[in-house]
Amino acid sequence: MARILDIAKRVHDHTWKLDPIVRSLLDTDFYKLLMLQMIWKMHRDTQVTFSLINRKPEVRLAEEIDVAELRAQLDHARTIRLTKKEMIWLAGNTFYGRKQIFEADFLAWLGEFRLPDYQLVVRDGQFELVFSGSWAEATMWEIPALAIINELRSRAAMRGLGPFALDVLYARAKAKMWEKVERLRPLPGLRISDFGTRRRHSFLWQRWCVQALAEGIPAAFTGTSNVLLAMDNDLEAVGTNAHELPMVYAALADSDAERRAAPYKVLADWNKLYGGNLLIVLPDAFGTASFLRGAPDWVADWTGFRPDSAPPIEGGERIVEWWKQKGRDPREKLLIFSDGLDVDTILRTFNHFEGRVRMAFGWGTNLTNDFHDCAPEADDRLRAISLVCKVTSADGRPAVKLSDNPQKATGDAEEIERYLRIFGDEERVNQEVWV
Repeated sequence: MARILDIAKRVHDHTWKLDPIVRSLLDTDFYKLLMLQMIWKMHRDTQVTFSLINRKPEVRLAEEIDVAELRAQLDHARTIRLTKKEMIWLAGNTFYGRKQIFEADFLAWLGEFRLPDYQLVVRDGQFELVFSGSWAEATMWEIPALAIINELRSRAAMRGLGPFALDVLYARAKAKMWEKVERLRPLPGLRISDFGTRRRHSFLWQRWCVQALAEGIPAAFTGTSNVLLAMDNDLEAVGTNAHELPMVYAALADSDAERRAAPYKVLADWNKLYGGNLLIVLPDAFGTASFLRGAPDWVADWTGFRPDSAPPIEGGERIVEWWKQKGRDPREKLLIFSDGLDVDTILRTFNHFEGRVRMAFGWGTNLTNDFHDCAPEADDRLRAISLVCKVTSADGRPAVKLSDNPQKATGDAEEIERYLRIFGDEERVNQEVWV
């Protein structure tokens, strides 16, 4: 059994000059490594830019986090390389029922990999943080950069709290999280995993949450997207692909027809490398309605969909109906829900679809960073915010994400309008973005 760490004492006692937030290149989401192998094999010369985007600009990050501390953490992350133990685990472990999912040539390259340089300036209370370079290098900054900024924000909010105040804070957060576990426990056949790396309160807290799920709902808990936590806790590493693939493919397209076909070209390339349970469709980069309208029939044979930004019940119903139109039995298909989930949403969605389709839930920020109202004194700085790091250009061309929720769209306004003319705007629903 894993030893329970006294997080409050650890937070209070860390007095050394640099307490690294990211200590391993495996402290990232599993889909990053799966996508990285495809990018390295097929698009290693493509040049991209990733940019930090704060969807809550009223939160002035650069006034909460010291820029020198941020630089120190980013610089430390650039010194990290995979260890021998980590390489052996990647090469020898079974993922999604497949052995040696990572090819030897790719692992040899990854074994020498270090994060590339970055550009950081402060402007109007915000960090302008940019990662540019080859796609295979720049993409690996997304998860550690977000984890670093979110944990620095947590540390800043807790700075000055004494040991008793910290103990109360974490006791309340633990009780709050365990109450969620108890509410989920009665659901028959629930499948749920941790998707909370990017906007976690801290690495130690994410580890506590993962271990709590493993003990509290062991039959329902299917693993974690965090590769390091999966390795260290003998759990399944879970995840498939993300929006950056269709965003880059569309940016590189030379015509509107090629741009409309970009999401399906991604799936065709993905299928060249992976199969079985890794055949999960992420349909909403340019709107799920547009994706389903133009999808080739073979897409209906894939294992399932992850409706990421539409309201889960509405988005799920849209896909279930599409499967029926394609002559597929939804009961044999899988829906993975992962957008801003809280316990109420999970319960409501599970009860709505139970018996009609297979389901899985990827629980993110509301699992690993729910400290709202836990501080002895009210402090909104411990409330998670929607912070993302998105690809913004590819080979000098602007990249765009439309999303089923216009609040999550990214890209220049003119480019967004151009993409809307190509893909359409139907069935997109404005929703407040909290995390």
